[in-house]
Amino acid sequence: MDINELVVKTLKEAGEPLKAGEIAEKAGIDKKDVDKAIKDLKKDEKITSPKRCYYSINE
Repeated sequence: MDINELVVKTLKEAGEPLKAGEIAEKAGIDKKDVDKAIKDLKKDEKITSPKRCYYSINE
């Protein structure tokens, strides 16, 4: 499973918007990797930011 998939999986399991640091902590990966994945996933419209610095899955 790559980091993008792990970020999406973590957000799905959380069921609520999370900060990048919270995603990193729950997924057990580095925050820098999460930041890069968030950038890619937002570009692909797989996740969205409902409020500043929080991210959720685009359903």
